[in-house]
Amino acid sequence: MRILLTNDDGIAAEGLVCLERIAAELSDDVWVVAPAKEQSGASRALTLSEPLRVHQISEKRFTVSGTPTDCTLLAIQDLVTGQRPDLVLSGVNHGQNMGEDVTMSGTVAGAIQGMAAGVPSIALSQARMIRNQDTELRFHTAQAFAPGIIRQLLKAGWPKDAVINLNFPDVEPDEVTAVEVTRQGFRDNQTLHAQKRTDPRGRDYYWMGFRGPLSNPAEGTDLRAIYEGRISVTPLHIDLTHNACLHDLKKVLGGTPPRG
Repeated sequence: MRILLTNDDGIAAEGLVCLERIAAELSDDVWVVAPAKEQSGASRALTLSEPLRVHQISEKRFTVSGTPTDCTLLAIQDLVTGQRPDLVLSGVNHGQNMGEDVTMSGTVAGAIQGMAAGVPSIALSQARMIRNQDTELRFHTAQAFAPGIIRQLLKAGWPKDAVINLNFPDVEPDEVTAVEVTRQGFRDNQTLHAQKRTDPRGRDYYWMGFRGPLSNPAEGTDLRAIYEGRISVTPLHIDLTHNACLHDLKKVLGGTPPRG
């Protein structure tokens, strides 16, 4: 099995080292194509206004001066030679990718681009909840469970228009209580925050970040599973249609367009 690895934290990220260890338990044919610099929050951005520069580090290891989507696209189209990847793994992200955040995640986007190219794809993230931000992430938790979960997923299969979003809880491996197949949740509070600061020259600037208490998500969601120490496995797709609204609007719009 040929596996392509990418991420949004960049080629030097600790989570990519973890992902390489995970992939090594699944295959001896592993390729890495990752951003040269951190691209967190890049979502599905493509680099369109400047050229992409590729640096080959070794036979199967490359950096790209662009986004996770750029990396996966270039890897499948050109950089991974001989045959296409059989699997794309994106991560392991520095922090959780759950709820509404999945639409901003470069990690999830790297997997979505793999799916769009017809390759089964999985995004992996290691959660960091309410702990001292100076403490190390528990990447060893992701490493302990990811190979076995991926093997089960590959055996079971999933639809071609879906990606699998794996989140590992912020606990030690022996404290993980279960694996749960979940749906995408939504927080009941706003965590994204732009903090206004002043630089040494007296000019204002803003620094984006997250704050606020944990939400109170519904049972069966990715958020609830991670909050309670369970591994979350969420199938995602990029059809953003609100079907209930679609049905309602068809009652009032359609046919000859109104004027004025």
